[in-house]
Amino acid sequence: MTTAGDIMHRGAQWIPAHQTLDRAAHMMRELNVGALPISDKNERLCGILTDRDIVVGCVAVGHDPAKVTAGEMAQGTPRWIDAGADVSEVLEEMKDHQIRRLPVIENKRLVGMISEADLAQHLTDDQIASWAESVYARSTMR
Repeated sequence: MTTAGDIMHRGAQWIPAHQTLDRAAHMMRELNVGALPISDKNERLCGILTDRDIVVGCVAVGHDPAKVTAGEMAQGTPRWIDAGADVSEVLEEMKDHQIRRLPVIENKRLVGMISEADLAQHLTDDQIASWAESVYARSTMR
């Protein structure tokens, strides 16, 4: 059985909810990632911040990224998967919620992230095609 822990990218880092978006952008550049999980004061997942969120949700509407926090950008219920979950569960979670990045949690701690690139490296062509059809077909209908 292939698990979420087997296909995830290790070394994911939180951005605390109180940190500003300019700091988040610096972290993304340093880590070469396009998304950061947002943690509350207890290091529990409270959202995910993407580079697109910073540009479209802050800069493009005239807000100062040095004054807006990651927590202010957190919307909806954050999705995650346990490191021991089977890959089929990973795909279902991502398909059902139309998400392209999924934090991986083990013993209530962030241990990694699963992105489209991770799926492409570890799954069969049929699995990837099914996932992409589900995620992208519905998202273009919005």
